[in-house]
Amino acid sequence: MSLFWRIFSLNAAVLTVAALVLLFAPVTVSTTARMAEALIILAGTAVTLVANAAMLRVGLAPLARLTRVMTTIDLLKPGTRLAARGHGEIAALITAFNSMLERLEAERASSAGRALSAQEAERHRIAQELHDEIGQTLTAVLLDLKRVAKSAPEAVRDQLLQVQESTRRSLDEIRRIARRLRPGVLDELGLASALRALAGEFTTAGMSVRRQVGSDLPVLRKDVELVVYRVAQESLTNAARHSAAKHVDLVLARIDAGVRLCVRDDGRGLRGAPEGAGIRGMRERALLIGAGLTVESGATGGTAVQLEVPA
Repeated sequence: MSLFWRIFSLNAAVLTVAALVLLFAPVTVSTTARMAEALIILAGTAVTLVANAAMLRVGLAPLARLTRVMTTIDLLKPGTRLAARGHGEIAALITAFNSMLERLEAERASSAGRALSAQEAERHRIAQELHDEIGQTLTAVLLDLKRVAKSAPEAVRDQLLQVQESTRRSLDEIRRIARRLRPGVLDELGLASALRALAGEFTTAGMSVRRQVGSDLPVLRKDVELVVYRVAQESLTNAARHSAAKHVDLVLARIDAGVRLCVRDDGRGLRGAPEGAGIRGMRERALLIGAGLTVESGATGGTAVQLEVPA
C-alpha cells in the first residue's frame, strides 16, 4: 500500500468511527446548541484529532528515524545503517537510502585513495628534490665557506663562520623536512624503526615521547605501514602544536593478526572542538585499509588517538 493510501485509510477510519459514534450514541444537538452539547462536540473533535495524530505518528515513525540519520551521517564514520522497518514505500525508501550510503562510502574511499596516493607521490618528489637539489647546493656552499674562511682575514673570518653555521642549520632543517615528507627509514628499516625515529624527533622538540613498540608485530603491507606511520605523525604533531602536552605515550602492539596504534597525551584535550583537517585526513587514511580510528578525550584529560588495523 502506498503512503498516500495509508494516510487516507487512517483518516477514513478515524472519521468513520466518529460518524458511527454520532449516529448511534444518545447524543443530540438542539437548533441552538446548548453549552453541554457544544462541550460534547468539542471533546469528540479533540479525541478524533488525537487519535488521528497518534496513528499518523506510528505510521510515519520510520521516516522520522530516516531523517535523523540523514542529518547526522558522516561518510568518514562508515557502517551506519537503518533497519528497513515499515511497510510499502517507507521500507523501500530506507532500503534505497542504505544502498546509496554503501555506494557513497565506496566512491569516497576510492577517490580518497587516489588523492592520497597522488599526495604521497608528490611528497616523495618534493623530498627527493629537497635532498638532491637544495641539499647538495647548500653542502657545496658550506664547503666554499669553509675554504674561504681559511684564507680570509681575521676580521672577516668570524662573520664567515657565523654564515657557515646558519647555512648548516638551514641544511639540517631541509633534511628534517625531507624526512617528514618521505620517511626513508620506513622504506629501509620498517615501521618499528620509523616510529622510534619519529618519537625521537618529537622528543627533541621539547615534548617527552614514551614509545612502546611490540616485538611480535605481524608483517604488514607497505600501504598499511604508511597509514600507521602517518597517523602517528599527525597525532604527535597535534599534541605538539595544539594540546600543550608534556608527555605522550606511543604504543604499537599486536592484536590477533593485526595491530593497534595508540597515541595518548596529557594536554588540554579536545574540549568540544570540531574535528580539523588533520583528524579528517587520518580518518580518510584509516578507511583506505579498513581500519577503525577513534579520537577522544582521556578520562583524566588529554587526547587519545587509537587506530586498529585488522588482519
